[in-house]
Amino acid sequence: MLVIQKFIPKAEGRWMVISGLIIVLAILFMAIFAPLIAPYDPTKSTGDVLCPPSPKHIMGTDNLGRDIFSRIIYGSRIVLAVVFSASLVSMLIGVPLGLISGYFGGKLDRILSMIMDSMYAFPSLILAIAIAAVLGPSIFNAIVAISIVYVPTYFRMTRGQTLSLKSRLFVEAARTIGASDSRIMRKYILPNLATTIIVIFSLCVADAILTEAGLSFLGFIVSAPTPDWGYDLSAGRPYMPAGYWWMITFPGLMVMLLALGFALIGEGLSELYSPGRER
Repeated sequence: MLVIQKFIPKAEGRWMVISGLIIVLAILFMAIFAPLIAPYDPTKSTGDVLCPPSPKHIMGTDNLGRDIFSRIIYGSRIVLAVVFSASLVSMLIGVPLGLISGYFGGKLDRILSMIMDSMYAFPSLILAIAIAAVLGPSIFNAIVAISIVYVPTYFRMTRGQTLSLKSRLFVEAARTIGASDSRIMRKYILPNLATTIIVIFSLCVADAILTEAGLSFLGFIVSAPTPDWGYDLSAGRPYMPAGYWWMITFPGLMVMLLALGFALIGEGLSELYSPGRER
């Protein structure tokens, strides 16, 4: 905790960043060391069907007798892999496009802005469902679908910041000394976008977690018996009216907790490094 506080400036948003990091790192640790933490095989029956939470099964078992706690632990691997991969891909596409569009302007800027605005007009989950339905159910296709959804977010933020930065004196000075456009974008503008990109990445990951859960709930990512939080929510839904509440409660809580962790990091960083924040 002291190490984290040392590298995060003292401000109102620090507790949000620290809290978010604790949540995310705990779940990341759980995913990495799943074989050592999980008490049972997540894909095999333990023999106790629809067992409520107990010392033997702390989160109960599902309709096939599989331990829900073990499925929660292993399911975190797929969730983290999908949302991190999708967020990185969308960032690697959206940031360069926004940088080029904002710096050069003109017809290219109008065309790219029109395309991105058209994509941005769709609700993220509906657009992801439409893309995943066309591509077919698989983890790779889900990554493609989710990454496409968040490209406009990176594009709009990067483009807006680039439009502001390209008229600054240090950019004009770089042009005066003969720096090329590519060098100006790479050495002078992009470093000044780093904080904004990190904040947007954290917030996009938080939203992508909910999108991934929605796609998995609808069967667009994994199939039985692969553990996944969204899929387990879908599998446990028919048993809720009969009183087997634990089948959907714990996967739902994990989705909410992981999304909250990244949202806290993003909001905290935004508050810490906002240009208007008093220092």
